[in-house]
Amino acid sequence: MNERSGWLGRLATGLKRTSSRLTDGIAGIFVKRRLDKETLAELEDLLISADLGPATAARLVEDLGRGRLDKEIGEREIREILASLIAQTLAPVAKPLVLDPAHKPFVVLVVGVNGSGKTTTIGKLAKFHREAGRRVVLAAGDTFRAAGIEQLKIWGERTGVKVVAREAGADAAGLAYDALAEARAEGADLLLVDTAGRLHNKADLMAELSKLIRVLKKLDPAAPQECLLVLDATVGQNAHQQVETFRSLVQVSGLAVTKLDGTARGGVLVALAERFGLPVRMIGVGERTEDLRPFEAESFARSLLGLAEV
Repeated sequence: MNERSGWLGRLATGLKRTSSRLTDGIAGIFVKRRLDKETLAELEDLLISADLGPATAARLVEDLGRGRLDKEIGEREIREILASLIAQTLAPVAKPLVLDPAHKPFVVLVVGVNGSGKTTTIGKLAKFHREAGRRVVLAAGDTFRAAGIEQLKIWGERTGVKVVAREAGADAAGLAYDALAEARAEGADLLLVDTAGRLHNKADLMAELSKLIRVLKKLDPAAPQECLLVLDATVGQNAHQQVETFRSLVQVSGLAVTKLDGTARGGVLVALAERFGLPVRMIGVGERTEDLRPFEAESFARSLLGLAEV
């Protein structure tokens, strides 16, 4: 089995909860009747239940019904059409993270609420780029959580990557400055900076992130080159609020959507793409390092509808 077919299999398995909800629902709807307005309304409700969101669901159903009302249509054809429409929606945001060699190190500031999979995503990215032959440094910038610092250190040991860390409660901006200085001195290609994710006091978090970015710019006026927001797919529509919140704090330039294997709400990625238009850099469908991969619109859309890649 080659690497790509292995990934497609994991993607299909990871999206099984969402695809089962959609495929079983579509099969139930189209057992009995043609594509009429009532059927389209049921289909719209089904898409909303998979967290595609009311606006996206309404548009997809409208596009599906155009020219097909009152015609005989099979459930497989419905799934094929929906997958094609969803892939068209996702194509503009399917933009993998590409490191610009003009920036050395390329600085990625990783933000997100605690529990979203932020630290794990950083560890997996470190392993991916390390295996690609790049020099990577990690900065344990979530100094609020001792557990987060330890977790990042474990990833550093596991991947053979340097981790710049301080004791819990240390100044996050000062740590980020030191990490960038060390990464530059070592000729690193990539610096991944973890950050705090506590939202109960947004003003404090905004002040901390603003200071962190301001301090990084003292060493590199272009840093950070990427601000990656990590979202947990299991929160469904609450992901919209998280995007809005973090966009008000920092200039989010890309999304990483994790834990798609743990939810029947995988459609939220489609709703996020339609509403915000932010690049989706990568998705996660499992615990293993290879379960975090660059986002591809068509393979995701087809897996979402329980269809094999053509």
